[in-house]
Amino acid sequence: MITKFLGRVFSGRIFKTLQPKIIPFGAHGVARTRVSSCALKTTQTLQQHNFVAFIVGGAVRDLLLGREPKDFDIATDATPEEVRRVFRRSRIIGRRFRLVHVLCGSETVEVSTFRGSHSADDAEAGGADEHGRILRDNVFGSQQQDATRRDFTINALFYDPASQEIWDYHGGVADLKKRRLRMIGDPEQRYREDPVRMLRAVRFAAGCGLEIEPKTRKPIRALAQLLQNVPPSRLFDEMLKLLLSGHAAGCVAKLRKERLHHGLLPLLDVILEQPLGERFVMLALKNTDERIRAGKSVSPAFLFSSLLWHEVLAAWKSMEAKGVSAIPALYQAMEQVGQVQAEKLAIPRRYGTDMKEIWALQPRLLQRSGRRPYRLLEHPRFRASYDFLLLRCQSGEVDVEIGEWWTRFQDADEQTRQQMLVQETAPGKGRRRRRRRKPNAKPNDTE
Repeated sequence: MITKFLGRVFSGRIFKTLQPKIIPFGAHGVARTRVSSCALKTTQTLQQHNFVAFIVGGAVRDLLLGREPKDFDIATDATPEEVRRVFRRSRIIGRRFRLVHVLCGSETVEVSTFRGSHSADDAEAGGADEHGRILRDNVFGSQQQDATRRDFTINALFYDPASQEIWDYHGGVADLKKRRLRMIGDPEQRYREDPVRMLRAVRFAAGCGLEIEPKTRKPIRALAQLLQNVPPSRLFDEMLKLLLSGHAAGCVAKLRKERLHHGLLPLLDVILEQPLGERFVMLALKNTDERIRAGKSVSPAFLFSSLLWHEVLAAWKSMEAKGVSAIPALYQAMEQVGQVQAEKLAIPRRYGTDMKEIWALQPRLLQRSGRRPYRLLEHPRFRASYDFLLLRCQSGEVDVEIGEWWTRFQDADEQTRQQMLVQETAPGKGRRRRRRRKPNAKPNDTE
């Protein structure tokens, strides 16, 4: 409570001249009926307990753009402990900055306490690294400070469902109307505080159809190497948001334009410079975007297996050139690529396992004789591997006839399937010889 009180007192001095532009419902048209029932109930309950509570960030931005927000976040002057006491079904999470998850049935809303500003003393005390990246972020403050601490003006908007007003401290509504993405404060300093903001700039620009303001864009190329200091797990989370935004193809194009693709996925820049590799990657991204926009599910494992496939393919051919047999060479290539990417992007093991299975089934999909096709149909990763094969066919990497064969084979009756099977080119190939036991051999005593 003391920290909260001091934050209010000092923030009143520092931000005395920073007043929000309060935009009434008639000017923006965002009705409270567009807010989820859980978010509406949470803000109302906090306000009834004499706390300030607003819908914030991306939800407000999406509502203004006429989109359906994926989730609703709430900012309040209540501390995590105070929020926890108000809501029986809630829990405090987080280490870097404590948050509260409030549960309403199957829906969860995230409630954060207004954040305060950092000072030079905080950095000297170990709150930032030598590049300026913020390491500790558990500082409470006022609503004005919270608005200033947010990255872009379009994310520093506060919506009060009770009054249906939008509080705009940094001109975010005007920037949305102008289709402009603008950083709050000095862009270079803000990127140094959190290099991931460079990736967020690309994601918001591509996803919302915005142009990055020249001043906001200028430092990006010079500071791109700071992404190497970001923990791999956090980099993966941000990259996943970017690729599952429904605008992945546009995001990757902007990453390339801003020279941010180097180092995110090993040699992704090299892949995009190879005609076959670029065609394959862009087909995969466009396919992902179409599925997301249609409300269909998307597998992160499938997406990352697509992005890294041509690295696996190159390593596979290299292993074979050294005399390693085809299948062992493929498995060695998968391990090699996996180890390289793990240093830059911490893809969770559950995705990595699925990716390897998709890759491992590719040579088996070329085998269309005997019982092999039947066994593949029963494999749990068949559908993903089949979709992956179709992408390879579309990109020109594999004969289109093979993809068409599998499309027909899946839905054919047994008689048709038998007629479709390809005859073995070398009779007897792949058959195992039964070892004959020597006449004088004695059975093992343990049998």
